[in-house]
Amino acid sequence: MSSIWNVAMLMVALVVVRISHWLYRWSNPKCPGKLPPGSMGFPIIGETLDFFKPCGVEGIPTFVKKRMIRYGPLFRTNIFGSKTVVSTDPDVIHQIFRQENTSFELGYPDIFVKVFGKDNLFLKEVFIHKYLQKITMQILGSEGLKQTMLGNMDKATRDHIRSIASQGSFNVRKEVENLVVAYMTPKLISNLKPETQSKLIDNLNAFNLDWFKSFLRLSTWKAVTKALKSREEAIQVMKDVLMMRKETREKQEDFLNTLLEELEKDGSFFDQGSAINLIFLLAFALREGTSSCTALAVKFISKDPKVLAELKREHKAIVDNRKDKEAGVSWEEYRHNMTFTNMVSNEVLRLANTTPLLFRKAVQDVEIKGYTIPAGWIVAVAPSAVHFDPAIYENPFEFNPWRWEVLVIHLL
Repeated sequence: MSSIWNVAMLMVALVVVRISHWLYRWSNPKCPGKLPPGSMGFPIIGETLDFFKPCGVEGIPTFVKKRMIRYGPLFRTNIFGSKTVVSTDPDVIHQIFRQENTSFELGYPDIFVKVFGKDNLFLKEVFIHKYLQKITMQILGSEGLKQTMLGNMDKATRDHIRSIASQGSFNVRKEVENLVVAYMTPKLISNLKPETQSKLIDNLNAFNLDWFKSFLRLSTWKAVTKALKSREEAIQVMKDVLMMRKETREKQEDFLNTLLEELEKDGSFFDQGSAINLIFLLAFALREGTSSCTALAVKFISKDPKVLAELKREHKAIVDNRKDKEAGVSWEEYRHNMTFTNMVSNEVLRLANTTPLLFRKAVQDVEIKGYTIPAGWIVAVAPSAVHFDPAIYENPFEFNPWRWEVLVIHLL
């Protein structure tokens, strides 16, 4: 009996030793040099739960701020199942971007690839982004804005605001989301049947990142499933239209036509999957970024009578100078007569935490400020930490559009 007991005790001891060794290795990953300070969190899930604790769209994310205070501007962690170094140091961030395509490349946790699609060119090498920028500027660049989009956007916005003004109150972010998707969808893919366009708009609106707010809860996985289903249905609509266009050789004045032309070029980066994914991601990015920043702008302006008064003064002067008082915003007015409006926009973008982290991956061991970032690790930079650096901006947490006065006047 005693021998059985001894064997059992030995097995328990071995299990404890193995688990202890595994926990130690998890907390202290192998590194050819000195890792930045930090914690790898719980086994497997790391610090992902803490990362997803609710925080607003302004200021430094709570997850980053807590670790900056505890570990400094460069720290290690594990989020989304990936070993990660987070940098809030402007000098380190500059080095990371300066060494793109040499020591660092674009790199994302697997969950991003699952949600946004493996064909998504935005998840590929950095140099492809310049190519994508050139393509997308044909619809979103200054020439497109100058020729048609600005006036049409102004009219669509005014009509939409008038239609919901009678409600007394409304959700700014949600209404802007609806407006952006309804306006941009025909620009991306035009000449759809009304029922097809309605289905596409519904699916684009249904795809969101609400699951970020409560990661690993049951409701979150339901949200992920819903998001993936909406994406799948939207992608299918786009594929059907693309195939029809290819067969009929139909030409339209939309972004899909631009991509079809790119598909036919020798050496094109696009295939059918990546072209469709680009359209989908553009619709998502425009909706999310525009709605978040607009909601934040309304919040700041409503709480600052001085800013609101100056905006009213500037726009009243613009209208007073028009021959047609009902005319929409012109390119000249936008470019030359909205000095303070541009200052407000710059300040909102500075304060908005719409992109809490930008991801890269180390392709080799990198030495930075006495620490080693091992090859294969994700590197996440926090732009908000720079935007709220008191060494760069005086009273950085204050909403102060006038801080941009000299820069905006110079640019105009």
